[in-house]
Amino acid sequence: MNPAHLDLFRAVLRHGGMTRAAAALGIGQPHVSRAIAQLEADLGFALFVRGHGSALPTQEGEAFAREVERTYAGLDHLSQAARQIRDLGTGPLRIACQPSLASRLLPRAIRRLSEELPGVRVAVHVPAPETIWSWAASGQCDLGLVRPRSGYAGVIGEPFLAIDAVCALPRGHSLAARRAIEVGDLVDEPLIAGGTGVFQQAIEAAFAAAGIAPRFGLMAQYTSARCGLVAEGLGIAIVDPLPARALANLPIVLRPFRPRLPIETMLIRPAGRPPGQAAERLVGHLLRERDALLPKAAGGGD
Repeated sequence: MNPAHLDLFRAVLRHGGMTRAAAALGIGQPHVSRAIAQLEADLGFALFVRGHGSALPTQEGEAFAREVERTYAGLDHLSQAARQIRDLGTGPLRIACQPSLASRLLPRAIRRLSEELPGVRVAVHVPAPETIWSWAASGQCDLGLVRPRSGYAGVIGEPFLAIDAVCALPRGHSLAARRAIEVGDLVDEPLIAGGTGVFQQAIEAAFAAAGIAPRFGLMAQYTSARCGLVAEGLGIAIVDPLPARALANLPIVLRPFRPRLPIETMLIRPAGRPPGQAAERLVGHLLRERDALLPKAAGGGD
């Protein structure tokens, strides 16, 4: 059965005659007549009663028309499903993100993606760095924003962000008047440590290189918690400027820290699996949001 003949059969039904269907389609009426005749020969029954320029469907033609419309409705559904798969993927876009980017940069990128692809579904998770790497390696997330780690196979990674750490001090602290805080300025100052990891190790290495024994009396894993302790006058913390600058309501000031301690973020994804279009578009929005935030986050300021 020729699909083109079915299209012409639907056109004749829609326009009420072969001549009118041919005129609407911009083709010759004999072509339509031959196609309908061939379709009737293939089916073994008449589809239309011809006469006086009109073509009325026979009882068999009406029954066949109902089946044709069901088939075309199924094709329309397949076409719509294909568009959704192309644009929105096969399920929720799964993002695993470190806390420092999960409250501002990532949500802004997702908003832009939602404006571009209405109906897109996104699932955001904020697990530990090791979990993000494991999920990317096992294909349990589509994209990850995470601190660098080694020893994970099955992951494609690229540098996403590198930004220098800042020093968070209570507003009114004697060091708050400085343009930048040197490691030597923190001798005998009470300090708030971060969680175990590469960044905290880099902080401790900076003190060791200067021959200073840091006074880490308190510890808090996340920047927001460390800044909250700083705001209460419980110590000074060396933190990531991106989440720290979002805490404008706290009575703290941020100053560049020397020596420079770059805080790095990787953009990772599962290896061996091409990303979907939604994931690719989200990456583009992430890059634009990163570029917009960098000038504001770099350096200090109240």
